Amino acid sequence: MSTATGRHFLQIPGPSNTPLPVLAAIAKPTIDHRGPEFRDLALDVLTRVRTVFGSAEPVVIYPASGTGAWEAALVNTLSPGDLVLMAETGWFATLWQRMATKLGLETEFLATDWRRGAPADAIEARLREDKGHRIKAVAVVHNETSTGCVTDIAAVRRALDRASHPALLLVDTISSLASIEYRHDEWGVDVTVAGSQKGLMLPPGLSFNAVSQKARKAAETARLPRSFWDWEDMIAINAKGFFPYTPSTNLLQGLKVALDLLEGEGWPAVFARHQRAGEATRRAVRHWGFEVQCADPTAESPVLTAVRLPEGHSADRFRQIVLERSNMSLGNGLGPLADRVFRIGHLGDFHDGLVAGVIAAVELGLTQAGIPHQSGGIQAALASLAGNAGPVAS
Repeated sequence: MSTATGRHFLQIPGPSNTPLPVLAAIAKPTIDHRGPEFRDLALDVLTRVRTVFGSAEPVVIYPASGTGAWEAALVNTLSPGDLVLMAETGWFATLWQRMATKLGLETEFLATDWRRGAPADAIEARLREDKGHRIKAVAVVHNETSTGCVTDIAAVRRALDRASHPALLLVDTISSLASIEYRHDEWGVDVTVAGSQKGLMLPPGLSFNAVSQKARKAAETARLPRSFWDWEDMIAINAKGFFPYTPSTNLLQGLKVALDLLEGEGWPAVFARHQRAGEATRRAVRHWGFEVQCADPTAESPVLTAVRLPEGHSADRFRQIVLERSNMSLGNGLGPLADRVFRIGHLGDFHDGLVAGVIAAVELGLTQAGIPHQSGGIQAALASLAGNAGPVAS
C-alpha cells in the first residue's frame, strides 16, 4: 500500500473543503450550551443565517444531516395520507420521495430524463387539474447534486400562483445554499431545507429549515408524528438563545466563522465565483468532446458538473485512477447514472487557481485512463477564467 503525497483534493459535490479558520473554531473548547457565551453565539448565528436564506422568518437549526431537515419539512407540515407533488429530477429528489412514502404520505412523481430541472409547466398543469386541492405540498430540489441541474424556483412559485393553488412549496437547497443566490421570502417558499456541508463550508452535522408563517400555520393541524423535529419547541427557546436539547455546539462555533468569511467576501462575489468555476469546468468538458449531464443550458449548475463519459468507458475506473495518481476525489454517478458519469464539485472554499488545478488533474487522468478526448481542456478553462475574472485587490 503506497502513501499518497501532496494535499488531497476533495472535489466531490459535498462535503466541501472546510477553511482552516472554520476548523480552528470547531476545535475550540466546547462551551456550556446553557451559559451566556453560548447564548450570544446562538443569537448571532440564528439571526445572521436568515440572510443566507433571504428570509425574515425563523430558521431552525438541527444537529443532523440534510436528510433530517427533509424529514422535518414533511412532518411539521403534513398529515398521514396527504398528497405531495414532487419532481423526479435526480437521485436526491428520488430519495426525498421515498422518505415521504415511508412517512405515510401519498406522492405523485413527475418524471424527467434527469437532464433538467423541475418542469414548472407540468407542475402548473397538474395543479390546475387538482380542483379539490388534494395536493397539500409541492416539493422540489433546487440544485440536483446527482445531475448538476438547477430548478428555477421562482418559476415554480409562479406555477402555483397561476393555478391559484394553496399547496405549500418545499424546496431542498442542500447543495445550493450559500453557493447560488436564493430568495426564500421573495420566491414564496414555505420550507427551505439545507445542510452545513456544502456552500456553508462546514463538516456535516447541521441541517436547517427556513420556515414561512404559512408553514407554521399548517404545522398547527399537521398530524404526522414529530418530537425531535418539532419547529415550535425550537423556535420558542431559540428566541432566548438556547435549544430544547443539546445542540452541535462546536459546529455552531464554526458556523459563526463561516458566516464571517462569506459575508467578508460579499454575497455577489461568492455567487460570481461559483458561476465562474462552473463555466470554466463546462468549457473544459466540452473541449474534451464530452457532454455534461445537464442538457438545459439555462439550468447548468454553478456548484458541480456531472460529466458523461463515452459508451464503453467506466466512470468509476476513471475516478479510481485519478484518486491513485493525483490524490483527488471526484463524485460518483448515482442511481441509473452509476459508472456512467463522474461529478466535479466546485463549491465552498476554493479559488480560480484551485479550479484550474482540478481540471488539469482530470485531463491528466483521462490520458492515464486511455479515454479518448481532445487535449487542451485546461487551456479552454483558463481562457474562461481569465475572461470572467473576479475583482483584484488593489
